[in-house]
Amino acid sequence: MRVLVTGSSGLIGSNIIRILNRKFDFLGLDIIKNKDLPNLDTIIDNALNIKDVISKIDYVDAILHLAANAPVTTPWEKALKNNIIVTHNIFEAAKINGITKVVFASSNHVVGNFEFVHPYSDIINGNYNQLSPGSYKLIDHTVPIRPDSQYGISKAFGEASGRYYHEHFGLDVTCLRIGTFNTANKPTDIRSFSTWVSHRDLSNMIELSLKNSENFNIFYGVSDNTWKIWDIEHAKNTLNYSPKDNAELYRNE
Repeated sequence: MRVLVTGSSGLIGSNIIRILNRKFDFLGLDIIKNKDLPNLDTIIDNALNIKDVISKIDYVDAILHLAANAPVTTPWEKALKNNIIVTHNIFEAAKINGITKVVFASSNHVVGNFEFVHPYSDIINGNYNQLSPGSYKLIDHTVPIRPDSQYGISKAFGEASGRYYHEHFGLDVTCLRIGTFNTANKPTDIRSFSTWVSHRDLSNMIELSLKNSENFNIFYGVSDNTWKIWDIEHAKNTLNYSPKDNAELYRNE
């Protein structure tokens, strides 16, 4: 399967391509070439010109759309340009070119405001008193969106676009609300003991998303952390997601 990876030089793109390069034929798209993957065929483009995007990605089977301004503090102007307009262009180019599979890197920040209410506010701050794992309802794919930032709003737009392009044009769209994915590949603060996703677990979820036909669906990209606040049973039951890692293994480091 020939897979276009937008944001191929970013943190997630670099690691996913490295881990899955024997399973897919990857083509990168980014504003710079990935210095750690010198052999990756890469289109140098910012995807802001819809005509350029359409003409350059007419020979792929699927798109893994990772490109975005990622910080939760991203100002509206950058979120609009790089997260909303670019995402629209990718979906539109997929439709026009007959690319029927899109995996969209959404974000946990689409529902980030749940973290300001009990019990989630306590859990992400490491206050586990009077709580036990499994005793509280996990945030699942059916909850209303509650973005915590302009960045979260831009990712909610991407999910809404995915549903629109699925229902009107038949694209197979999987949205992944990705948790804390970092260079260290382990939890590095209190919150990430709930929100961390390991490199291999996210790679597994992306591989399954690319290979399975789910019409339109939303999953949480998080490892099987003891104190997770997001549901992964939906991904286990639907995708056969099989996370291998748990943040608790790093608790005493």
